[in-house]
Amino acid sequence: MYKMDQTKTPIFDALMEYYNRETIPFHVPGHKKGCGMDDKFKNFVGCNILSIDVTVFKLVDSLHHPTGPIKEAMKLAADAYGSDMAFISIHGTSGAIQAMILSVVGEGDKIIIPRNVHKSVTAGIILSGAIPVYMQPEIDKNIGIAHGVTPETVEETLRANPDAKAVLIINPTYYGVATDIKRIADIVHSYNIPLIVDEAHGPHLGFNDKLPISAMQAGADMCAQSTHKIIGSMTQSSFLQVRKERIDINRVQQVMNLLQTTSPSYPLMASLDVARMQIATKGRELLDRAIELAQYARAEINKIPGLYCFGEEILGKPGAYAFDPTKITVTARGLGLTGYELDQMLANEYHIQMELSDLYNILAVGSFGDTKEKMDSFINALGEISSKYYGTRPVKGEVLDVPGIPERALTPRQAFNGKKKSIPLSESIGKISAEFLLAYPPGIPIVCPGEVINSEVIEYVKALKEANLYVQGTEDPDVEYIKVVEV
Repeated sequence: MYKMDQTKTPIFDALMEYYNRETIPFHVPGHKKGCGMDDKFKNFVGCNILSIDVTVFKLVDSLHHPTGPIKEAMKLAADAYGSDMAFISIHGTSGAIQAMILSVVGEGDKIIIPRNVHKSVTAGIILSGAIPVYMQPEIDKNIGIAHGVTPETVEETLRANPDAKAVLIINPTYYGVATDIKRIADIVHSYNIPLIVDEAHGPHLGFNDKLPISAMQAGADMCAQSTHKIIGSMTQSSFLQVRKERIDINRVQQVMNLLQTTSPSYPLMASLDVARMQIATKGRELLDRAIELAQYARAEINKIPGLYCFGEEILGKPGAYAFDPTKITVTARGLGLTGYELDQMLANEYHIQMELSDLYNILAVGSFGDTKEKMDSFINALGEISSKYYGTRPVKGEVLDVPGIPERALTPRQAFNGKKKSIPLSESIGKISAEFLLAYPPGIPIVCPGEVINSEVIEYVKALKEANLYVQGTEDPDVEYIKVVEV
């Protein structure tokens, strides 16, 4: 399966060599293996992690010009994931996504993206000066979340924008739902442009046949992966996988060097190195166990009155082609609770912390670190909450339809850099927004920077507020005022 020895961990091994030499440090960081660190912090974390917190020198290699262990670690990651090059991002997947965008589009280029992209995509578009062309994802009104964009939507958007330079999709979604990415890749490539993928929530895909296929398996040209989200690396460490047929790998290296710090964290990179080794050599069995526990929890939660935890029954709906069962989404509408209320009850009363909550749902992320005992604690807590609230509150209503995409007057970059003023939202019709307005859930912007605010936007925000739904994105937390571009 692999061309290289995936048991190797070259970055970690180089750091262990530095440690075992008992090297005397006259280099930064100034805590010098923890000797200069205050005991308040050091006594908790210990000196081991501090002793490998080093700077750039030959033994441990340089992220910006890798020739030794970092270069070997990147090759091993590419081999494990089936790419031509795997770049290490210590600016997380947000930094990797920005690098993806800057590698394929520039000032005035069109890039096709879903309307519900992460803010890092918008940041990449602002940095690049590109023009976004939006696609609406499919909305599941039963659970109040957005699924993926369909191949038909991608094809229709490309047909209307044949001059687009790239297409970006989210796959899988935060909630573990995947679209037909193989078919989308074929459609995009028929226009001879790259498909780039926000695969933040799929670094484990491709290592177990019970999961959706990965972006690289599907033929995508680049994907950014939050290796710290599901598998064992530390927060802020991610991979950017690249295929060279439609992507200039040297350009990607230049962009990564432009965006990333010249003082990268070696503990983060070492954890990424070891996480790659773990998923490549033990991933199938570890994922089998994680999937088994998540499916057990799903079945037990669906026995609890007022709660619903979706699974493969959603497949076949638009935008729902495959499903990652390690994602456990619990819909609380039947208890008359918001997802946020349920989240806070679990955190404050049971000391169980969810990954996220929205108006209708909470999300628990399954991983290698779970045990049956922890899952049972989660299930039992939900059961106790249900026994307290079931039948005492009205069931939450359906999600309102999201209005159409407004007219664009400026690029996001122009709006971001333009002169702005804050005015009442009620008086903003015809003005160019300098901010986002988002309906959450499903997390799709009602208006984006550079778009013209219309009466439909105003009426929709009013309806959301009347229904006690969340509106966010503006500096004003009450969304009574919005910043617009002065022209």
